[in-house]
Amino acid sequence: MTGLPGGRDVFEYAVLRVVPRVERGELINAGVVVYCRARSFVTARTHLDEARLLALDPEVDLDGVRAALHAVEDVCRGGMEAGAAASDDAGRRFRWLIAPRSTVVQPGPVHTGLTVDPEAEAERLLDLLVR
Repeated sequence: MTGLPGGRDVFEYAVLRVVPRVERGELINAGVVVYCRARSFVTARTHLDEARLLALDPEVDLDGVRAALHAVEDVCRGGMEAGAAASDDAGRRFRWLIAPRSTVVQPGPVHTGLTVDPEAEAERLLDLLVR
């Protein structure tokens, strides 16, 4: 998985989606989670367009959505803020974050690519898929 031409490594990513009313099936993209096994790297970048979210559901719990997105970022960083995942390696934290769930913040399908800089890739994907 590492040592590919051009110093590239395989990475995986999933878009974080906010689904305020599951019965309606409407959603907005609000972040990305990026994982690179070769570099033991996992990160999340989030951006919540509150006006778009409120257009889908004027009664959505914005504080709750913000807290859920920040929790994803905390799990990626590890440490005390990661809670039970604090001692897990980057791969286990990524797999836990991308597991299907029926909450307001949900991961989308996992996609793969090649990168020389997973940190920059997270920013690029946030710009491309969320902002």
